[in-house]
Amino acid sequence: MNIVTLGSGHVATQLSKALYSLGHEIQQVYSKTSANACALAEVLSANYTSDLTTISRDADLYIIAVSDQAIDSIVSQLPNNLPGIIVHCSGATSSAVLDKFSHYGVIYPAQSIRKDIEIHLDQIPFAVEASDQQTARVLMENMKRLSPSTFTCSSAQRLALHTAAVFANNFSNALFQISYDILQAHELPFELLRPMILETAKKVQNHKPSSVQTGPALRGDSLTIEKHLQFLSENPQWLKIYQQLTEEISSQREK
Repeated sequence: MNIVTLGSGHVATQLSKALYSLGHEIQQVYSKTSANACALAEVLSANYTSDLTTISRDADLYIIAVSDQAIDSIVSQLPNNLPGIIVHCSGATSSAVLDKFSHYGVIYPAQSIRKDIEIHLDQIPFAVEASDQQTARVLMENMKRLSPSTFTCSSAQRLALHTAAVFANNFSNALFQISYDILQAHELPFELLRPMILETAKKVQNHKPSSVQTGPALRGDSLTIEKHLQFLSENPQWLKIYQQLTEEISSQREK
């Protein structure tokens, strides 16, 4: 396929490089910052532009891989009669944002991706949504070559997946940082928790998370919980988070 990549960030970089490695031609890279477009295009042996009016009109696939806030702006500046399939890569944006085009869809990677960290996209599930059966067939055939875990879904299912991913990834990482800060304040290394974090992640690969839950909230250990609350009393934000998560775990115990 001849592909135009719109974006030069984390997902745009990793997805374009992966598709290029499969033999697809990345015809053009767009970024509002010319230097960023040039840097990515150089890796992909592609042309580049920072002007949407000069976007190629003969590509098979246009991948809009930008922040959710930027999708509408880019779509509004693209011509309605682009001949190829136009997709975005957002987990939370409806495919309907692309409905001015004849053939459109979504390819959403259910993974946190950074362009400066090596990642194997063939191990990542990709959620595919399409405007029609023919478009779905083309997207599935090509994305299955990249990742065997590619699957079709609706916008509602994709939003559910994205929301769940925020809980599993973004929120858990924020909690790791709180743990890090607590330990640093008491001259203890974060390395002390890394084996526990890895063991927890390992357990949920083969078990329902609630079935391997541990800790004072699950045990109903009010004495320990009170000690933790007193310890956190000088940081109201962390105290609030601890209370809310304790209530959530306790509710699981009561079910």
